[in-house]
Amino acid sequence: MLNHYPLWKYIILIVALTIGIIYALPNLYGEDPAIQIIDTHDTITNEKVLVKISGDLQKNKILTKSIGLKNGAILARFENTDIQLRAHDILRNALGDRYIIALNLKPATPKWLEKFGAEPMRLGLDLRGGIHFLIQVDMDTYLSQLREQIMDVLSSDLNQQNINNFSIQKIDSAPSCLLIIFLEDSARHRASKYLSSSHHDLIFQNIRNNCLKITITQDRLKAEHEYAVQQNICILRNRVNQLGVAEPLVHRYGAYSIVVELPGTQDTAHAKEILGATATLEFRLVNLNTNINNTKDNYLPRDSEIKYTRDGRPILLYKPVILTGAHITDSTASKDEFNRPQVNIILNSSGGNIMSKFTKYNIGKYMATLFVEYKESAKRDAVGKSILTKTEEVINIASIQSQLGNRFRITGLDNNYEARQLSMLLRAGALVAPIKIVEERIIGPTLGTENIIQGIKSCTWGLIASVIFMISWYRKFGLIAITGLLLNLVLMVGMMSLLPGATLTMPGIAGIVLTLSIAVDANVLINERIKEEIKNRHSIQQAIYKGYRGAFQSIIDSNCTTLITAVILYVVGTNSIKGFAITTAIGIITSMFTSIFGTRAIVNLLYGGKKIKKLSI
Repeated sequence: MLNHYPLWKYIILIVALTIGIIYALPNLYGEDPAIQIIDTHDTITNEKVLVKISGDLQKNKILTKSIGLKNGAILARFENTDIQLRAHDILRNALGDRYIIALNLKPATPKWLEKFGAEPMRLGLDLRGGIHFLIQVDMDTYLSQLREQIMDVLSSDLNQQNINNFSIQKIDSAPSCLLIIFLEDSARHRASKYLSSSHHDLIFQNIRNNCLKITITQDRLKAEHEYAVQQNICILRNRVNQLGVAEPLVHRYGAYSIVVELPGTQDTAHAKEILGATATLEFRLVNLNTNINNTKDNYLPRDSEIKYTRDGRPILLYKPVILTGAHITDSTASKDEFNRPQVNIILNSSGGNIMSKFTKYNIGKYMATLFVEYKESAKRDAVGKSILTKTEEVINIASIQSQLGNRFRITGLDNNYEARQLSMLLRAGALVAPIKIVEERIIGPTLGTENIIQGIKSCTWGLIASVIFMISWYRKFGLIAITGLLLNLVLMVGMMSLLPGATLTMPGIAGIVLTLSIAVDANVLINERIKEEIKNRHSIQQAIYKGYRGAFQSIIDSNCTTLITAVILYVVGTNSIKGFAITTAIGIITSMFTSIFGTRAIVNLLYGGKKIKKLSI
């Protein structure tokens, strides 16, 4: 029978629409201004603090929509941002520095929708408000670190070849060059022959006075620069995840810059503290063979250097680093048997092997934990760039009592907050190269709300224009097309809310408006084809059947070419263009479903199997 759908097709349509409606509904409820409170001196914020905060808010006549414990933190929701900011000021004065009091925005999704896992669409910074950071990777410092690593490797290689009478130094005028000075020309000849055969990414050049000049190749420098930027991007993403920010955006900008956008976040200070931190750990062996108090004129063994503890006590450490924070896969803050803060470390397999081998042959010796951090100073270089200062302090010295594996602990920290911060940074990863925040912008939620209102207005006026045209031109079939258009919008919003990586931005709203017009275009093709079949004196049922069948191929072709364009835009475009491409691609898929399958189901339900003399088209 023509124009008749089996029951299973209607069931599929109803199920798809039901799922779309459920996952689109959370977008109607918006977001609540919220405050998140974390105790920096304890791993979990307790009920007593919750009672105190509730009492402080009630005493100052501040109403909350809800307040409670969630994931070890207190979350309070408010009606508007004015109440949120008042509550923030009151709680900051009442609780002091012990607590992190962060401003945020949380979805106001009802509990019954949360049971389905339904959440609102992830909004970009231009719609939701938040913080924008432009971060610059300090390649000069990274290159200096790279030269130090190469110096250690070359020194170790020469010592293994019994070449001892030499000194390695940097060439200040050439950032990519080193200089090895030998006492004898024969030693230089042996060293040059051996090193050039094993280090193909270095250029060795004999110069006067028994010197060997070493230059890092351009390919090696390029690869190192790329590695530093990409690795820092990965680590910053991990740190953003530790902040608990929803839908963050971390991407490369130019050669050595990174953009970090944190939608919904309003606490700039805490975000800067976590993102800009460059803390890492180095584990080194303590040199007990030299009495540091007897050293004169700063004479030290070539393989050792002086570091200081927090109380200013000098410690002589061997230069070779046993292990760095790069091998740490997990770290947690807790307390030891004496109720003192500690950080529990878990190493990866290679780090565990290194630690196991080292401690096996150094039982009875002392190993120091060196805390390394780069901080911005008030000084600037000739170009105007801020100069980073390197601070180092020994936070722990422990005797190696037995062979260690991939799990151990660090003590010697001042308080629980420091332990929590250090464990979080180590868990997220240490930055490969230091960074500097060169620009920060706060986009208020008011501006985001205005953008959303403008976007809704554009969609609404587009729909109104489509409704007027379709109904006036195609009458009842125009009304069916508009019904399919509304279903298409619901499915688009539902899919955008359901996809984990999709984020709606202003260009994304433009993509929604565009796909609504594409959906109308598909129905125009179908309706015009039906009218053409009627003019060719086919029966009403045959005209409907041939109209949908004839327009099917044209709709598929046109939508596929648009879909290919959207994919290309996503692959080669910037982040704003990607937002446009995602919504366009999703809209194309849903429009084909509603135009071909959805409206056909309505037409079949109204006209299928019936004797009809005239169509309202």
